[in-house]
Amino acid sequence: MTVAIDRATGERRGDRGRRPGRIERLKHSYQKYWYAYAMITPVVVVLGVLVLYPLVRGLYLTLTDANSLNSARTIGVNHIDATYEFIGFDNYADILWGPTSYDRFWSHFIWTIVWTALCVTLHYVIGLGLALLLNQKLRGRTFYRLLLVLPWAVPTFVTVFGWRFMLADGGIINSVLESLHLPTPLWLEDTFWQRFAAIMVNTWCGVPFMMVSLLGGLQSIDATLYEASEMDGANAWQRFRHVTLPGLRSVSSTVVLLGVIWTFNQFAVIFLLFGNTAPDAQILVTWAYYLGFGQQPRDFAQSAAYGILLLTILIVFTSFYRRWLNRNDQQLAI
Repeated sequence: MTVAIDRATGERRGDRGRRPGRIERLKHSYQKYWYAYAMITPVVVVLGVLVLYPLVRGLYLTLTDANSLNSARTIGVNHIDATYEFIGFDNYADILWGPTSYDRFWSHFIWTIVWTALCVTLHYVIGLGLALLLNQKLRGRTFYRLLLVLPWAVPTFVTVFGWRFMLADGGIINSVLESLHLPTPLWLEDTFWQRFAAIMVNTWCGVPFMMVSLLGGLQSIDATLYEASEMDGANAWQRFRHVTLPGLRSVSSTVVLLGVIWTFNQFAVIFLLFGNTAPDAQILVTWAYYLGFGQQPRDFAQSAAYGILLLTILIVFTSFYRRWLNRNDQQLAI
């Protein structure tokens, strides 16, 4: 390596200086960005209290046999200490490979996967169709947009309770079907129709978000691309396939990932629609709630183990999903 010497100062230029240590780098970073650290400190504290501590506490409970009978509790003026014991990974082994693992975990896991796939597919297909329609120049477009966003604006519990009343035996849906001399399903009692109703209600709640997101993506696509494709003789399907879908790629990848996470953990729709009356329609998150709060004795350890398994499944899915997207992006760039 060539080293130049400054004749005025005698210093050697070209030598690599000593790399500062980690403590020095942290000190320099704090001195330079102290204001940013001060701004994010409250957020870090809140996340630590509301997210990190419950997560660590729940992870610890999964390694014990904690339930409502051996946990610490206060009855009147008497305080009873906790007597649960550390049992390692026995809860996970019992959930995944125990004698009743299929009825308690795998059947709900399969239904959760089917539920998530069907709901997200319906959200995306219907949302994209409505977004394409609202992206056209039609009279009353603003009114239609407001009307279609209403299911998303209304609180979820109001929407679900409304559907519950309509799906009841004497509800408006069965009354209309009966007046048309059509079969009246047991929406809230039969397993198949319970699942069908859950997908229908969740689709109603989730389509507006997908529609609004995709509509924003459609409006960001350069109009000259459509003009160029028309000049090249492309028909409507070819413009949709080669211009619209690639233009929506970044938006679609994000909303689909969010849709999968939200739907996989969609507690409100299932719980408010059925409560604890539909064991075969429960997805993993509602089943975990049932184990921890809907039975006696309440099994805190198993419920927490379900939560950790849910988190693990979503982390693995997100990792593979992002890698798949990155690999496809690299192939398209080539």
